[in-house]
Amino acid sequence: MEAFSHLLEQLYFTSGTKAKAQLIADYIANTPDPDRGWAIAAMAGTLKFDFFKRNTVKKLITERTDPELFAMSYDYVGEVSETVAHLWPDSEPVNELPSLSSIVDTFSTVSKQKVSETLARYLTMMTPSQRWALLKLGTRGLRIGVSARSIKQILADFGGKDIKEIETLWHAVEPPYTELLQWLEGKSDKPDIQNAVTFHPVMLSHPIEESDIDSFLPNTWQIENKYDGIRVQLAVNTEKDEPEAALYSRTGDDISHSFPDLLESLSGNMVLDGELLVIHNANAATSESFAEPEVDTFNSLQQRLNKKKPAKALMQSNPVGLIVYDALVLDGESLTEHTLAVRRAKLEDWFSKRAIPRLFLSTTLQAHSPASLRNLHKTVCENRAVEGLMIKRLNSTYVPGRPKGQWFKWKRDPLVVDAVMMYAQRGHGKRSSFYSDYTFGAWQGDQLLPIGKAYSGFTDEELKKLDNWVRRNAIGRFGPVREVNKALVLEVAFDAVHPSNRHKSGVALRFPRIHRIRWDKPAQEADTLDNVKALIEE
Repeated sequence: MEAFSHLLEQLYFTSGTKAKAQLIADYIANTPDPDRGWAIAAMAGTLKFDFFKRNTVKKLITERTDPELFAMSYDYVGEVSETVAHLWPDSEPVNELPSLSSIVDTFSTVSKQKVSETLARYLTMMTPSQRWALLKLGTRGLRIGVSARSIKQILADFGGKDIKEIETLWHAVEPPYTELLQWLEGKSDKPDIQNAVTFHPVMLSHPIEESDIDSFLPNTWQIENKYDGIRVQLAVNTEKDEPEAALYSRTGDDISHSFPDLLESLSGNMVLDGELLVIHNANAATSESFAEPEVDTFNSLQQRLNKKKPAKALMQSNPVGLIVYDALVLDGESLTEHTLAVRRAKLEDWFSKRAIPRLFLSTTLQAHSPASLRNLHKTVCENRAVEGLMIKRLNSTYVPGRPKGQWFKWKRDPLVVDAVMMYAQRGHGKRSSFYSDYTFGAWQGDQLLPIGKAYSGFTDEELKKLDNWVRRNAIGRFGPVREVNKALVLEVAFDAVHPSNRHKSGVALRFPRIHRIRWDKPAQEADTLDNVKALIEE
């Protein structure tokens, strides 16, 4: 644990990407298994469980210190783990800390009743920097400026491998990655994942620019609707001894438990890339392989998300289906090295030979010039189940990540309202010294009702001005939250607005962000709640 906490402290105070990579590579080279594997999992975000909850940490510190002192310290520091690490009153240093793997084993097996006692014991034997490392590790809140993609590149460089090999293996191997690391060091064979049902890193798109539209040429691109659902990957192999089927989010989270109705009737050996949607004709098998799906809005799909065990009635009222965009594997054959044109031809042939409930092949659209592409975009955006166009190069192979110039997304223009800032809260990490999270509201009569919260969309320079305004206009305090004068108008952009029983205003905004700061506009001229509700699409 000492080596791991030292690594995190070095990474925290190191700004250069190459310098951070070298620190991690040195740690991997000089740390034994399984400690280094658990460290990799922590940094890459692949730990599958929390050691303890944030509320457990807060309860422990407020039992040992003045709650008001903790609240004031937290307000100043802006981050719970760092506050507790420095404020923890008990200290009984030991000659040697338990290993990282020992701590992982302890928290993965300890009973819930003894988690608090165990955590307190560890915190008492540690220094402040070690406590911070443990608290970040245990709540899976580690943010050190190193992405999962960077970790994979570091491993590839460490073993002298192509990062594509690491990408292919990554989701089929589990922490603490002993077999993977042994292979990278040349001490064992490459992990065998031939029949594994696992997530494959997805290919992503870039937002389209005007210059991309102006240079559009027909017969070079495949054009499809960009549906307003969630990007998923469907992996199925019923041809092996133990048949498996799984549904993954675009980041590799297994969400199969939320959508058993999609997986129940699938067979074969395939990995499909597509959009998960509520589709009202999803249940019916049809001989029309290219049937038009009856797609509902994202609001309908949202009722199915994050359900560990969806009720039968919910699955019947909001049946899900998959609009298939692409195939990484078909009939056991990997297609990622083939061009999109070839993959699409194979998909069309595959769909023409079978009728599969809940699976629909995406429809390709046509445009013959930049002008007709713009007209097509305008037309498809009239359908609220569609949020724009996907434009993909026909000669593109399936490459994990976001390769330049291969795939573009052209989303509809966002919805915009003028709202009034009501509350502000300090951010986290580099923003912990700034009031960067803003709750805003719309008028109902002479009362403001909160309609959302945003913490993005502004520049660093604008953040400084907003922070200064909050400090000068604060009129109340609720822990780390400041109430402010209802005087600043924020032009808020968002993708959609939905009815919500969980909010006093009765609405919820999807992906709200600050579009402009209206220093010039009187708060009384901001939008009303009725204006916001008028944007709800039925």
